[in-house]
Amino acid sequence: MGPQYGLVTTILSIQSSVAYGHVGNSAATFPLMRSGVEVWPVLTVHFSNHTGYGQWRGPLLAADDVAEVINGIDDRGVLNRVDAVLSGYQGAVEVGAVVLDAVELVKQRSQKAVYCCDPVMGDVGRGFFVRPGIPEFMRDRVVPKAQMVTPNHFELDFLTGRETHTLDEVIDAAHALRGVGPETVLVTSVAVDSTQPDELAMLAVTGEGAWHVTTPRLDRGFTGSGDLTAAMFLAHYLRTESVAQALGQTADIVYSVLKQTADSGLPELQLVAAQDEIVSPTYHFDVRQVR
Repeated sequence: MGPQYGLVTTILSIQSSVAYGHVGNSAATFPLMRSGVEVWPVLTVHFSNHTGYGQWRGPLLAADDVAEVINGIDDRGVLNRVDAVLSGYQGAVEVGAVVLDAVELVKQRSQKAVYCCDPVMGDVGRGFFVRPGIPEFMRDRVVPKAQMVTPNHFELDFLTGRETHTLDEVIDAAHALRGVGPETVLVTSVAVDSTQPDELAMLAVTGEGAWHVTTPRLDRGFTGSGDLTAAMFLAHYLRTESVAQALGQTADIVYSVLKQTADSGLPELQLVAAQDEIVSPTYHFDVRQVR
């Protein structure tokens, strides 16, 4: 027997979408559903492919259109079922404001709902790749409203105005970020002085402690892997209410999917081919409490 009606975890995911490939909602929706989560995807763009190719076609949805979709869901009287709002790349400040309005509306309808923000802005080696004004909007307006944030190391440093080179410094920065609002900070792609060249690390920090997990570093980049990571962490946190368990399950799933993608030689995340890894990952990594 499946869960009783109304007891299925439900996530309202406000993100970009692509027809070919997997980024934004196109990286989050199927893995969440394969994990047994009900997803209501709201699109902020609908492009032919992700922008890393240098050329793409399709519309950037107007903020008013995004708001209309959310209000239309509210018209159905179902927002009280939502357990979490998930947001990622925000192409314009106006869309970011709509996301914040949606979070406020969902919380009026569903007191249990949390907001998980993946503050997509930039990365080491690339710098910022969003429009001017977005990083400051994320820092000053969006992150303080979130209960959970999933920055990479570069984004954590920007959001806290710090340069972090040791694990202790990253933990301290995560606590500083918690000081402005979020209860839980997941730092992805942690690269500190002690990180081995063949390793990647993630760190989760709450008021109860800090947990760390490392996985092997694969020899290529994966567009959309951050979107997959945020979605899996949120889903497993909602299921287990344990940051440590959610961190471990996320590391297992994401690495297993990325390894199959790397082995395929194909450019896009192989979410369909690797779908069993989402439910029962091949690889397992130990989580350790570091503070």
